[in-house]
Amino acid sequence: MIRLDLHFELDYRIDAPHGDFVFNIQPAHTAAQRVLQEHVVLTPDVPWRSETIASTRNRLLRVRAPQGDFHLTYSASVSIEHRFGDPAFIGECPIDELPVELLTYLAPSRYCESDRLIPWAEAEFGHVPPGYARAAAIAAWVQRHIAYAPYGSTTQTTALDTLTDRVGVCRDQAHVMIALCRALSMPARYVTGTDYGADPTKAPDFHAYVEVYLGRRWYTFDASGNGIPMGFVRIGTGRDAADVPFATLFGQIQAPFAPLVRATACSGPGLQLPVRSDRALSSDGDSAGCLLAPIAA
Repeated sequence: MIRLDLHFELDYRIDAPHGDFVFNIQPAHTAAQRVLQEHVVLTPDVPWRSETIASTRNRLLRVRAPQGDFHLTYSASVSIEHRFGDPAFIGECPIDELPVELLTYLAPSRYCESDRLIPWAEAEFGHVPPGYARAAAIAAWVQRHIAYAPYGSTTQTTALDTLTDRVGVCRDQAHVMIALCRALSMPARYVTGTDYGADPTKAPDFHAYVEVYLGRRWYTFDASGNGIPMGFVRIGTGRDAADVPFATLFGQIQAPFAPLVRATACSGPGLQLPVRSDRALSSDGDSAGCLLAPIAA
């Protein structure tokens, strides 16, 4: 079992009588991920509420704050029970056997124009055996061909833009992988978390990664290659970045500082530190759908 302690701090300046915030920073409660404890501290001390979207399990923290400086501190302790599989035995799920709620992850979305990439994806990856191997080949291609650069894109950049410019951040790399997977009829979704294991010389940050539905489970892929997936805490899931911003602001609000983000792995009896692994990794509970090769705990 992995256990991580999270600590986030967000600062804003409200230039109107009030401002409204919707934060997607609370880890999801899933069959494999448990939020053991969490604390929210707001300055000024105003009311807040947390609501969960049933279809995605995204947890939204909602606040209305008065004019002036506003500071949010969030901390949590999270445990994750990963499942590991042999990539050689993980296949794709036939479309007619997919759970109906997953069909949306086959369709094009705002930032993932998968319908425009079908011929290119088939030419580039059609020869790779279907299943985990094909998804892994797409992730490896993105890591090799899309350079990571903090200022290489904007919030309007799409997967097609990134494929043209060959540069972006984790958000853009995830969009490219998702679009290519969907173009090859593999359900893929966008996931937010923290960049555990990324370059220690840089400030930690929120992170975007990818989950691909193979067999009867969502498997984790880091299209950026920067972090250690075993240390990723699932916060939000959606079709692309438009569904899961960590903060949505309503009103005349400025963000004078970058978020402070910290994810610390805990050691102790029964706990494992996150490490890189060649095994297929999933933090998803059992799902209805296709049969899957045996998975080792």
